[in-house]
Amino acid sequence: MSSSLSTIAPDLTDNTYCVFGLAICFIRQESGVKPIQVVEPIPSATLEALTKGIATSYQWAQAMTLGPFLSEETPALPAAFPAEAHLCENFTERAIAAARTYNKVPQAKDIIPLGTRKADFNHSTERKRVLNAENIVSTEDNVKQHAYTHQVL
Repeated sequence: MSSSLSTIAPDLTDNTYCVFGLAICFIRQESGVKPIQVVEPIPSATLEALTKGIATSYQWAQAMTLGPFLSEETPALPAAFPAEAHLCENFTERAIAAARTYNKVPQAKDIIPLGTRKADFNHSTERKRVLNAENIVSTEDNVKQHAYTHQVL
């Protein structure tokens, strides 16, 4: 067991099962949006939903153990993923949380057996996942209410 994993998640080991997906996301730049590949842990409930055919940014997902990602102090990208891919934000915390979902729902491990890849998702980038989008709220966003909405009648 790795020293960093045993410190932050003593209930997990390097051999703990988890699914990791390769998502196509976008970064907003002055010239428009630029696609990037992002590796994200996929919790069991999300994986089950993906098998039902919902549109997703995931091109494919691979079942692996935590070890190749979390055996060092900082998360690393294993060779199973493209070298130009990036790990998602808060990767370690998200990987630990996702791995725990497979311990709670072990039958979800049957969807993608350890060491295999599933690529028959309904992959779509029609609704772009923009990672650095800013949500600027203005007074025009407020919902107009009737004058008596908060009055007791």
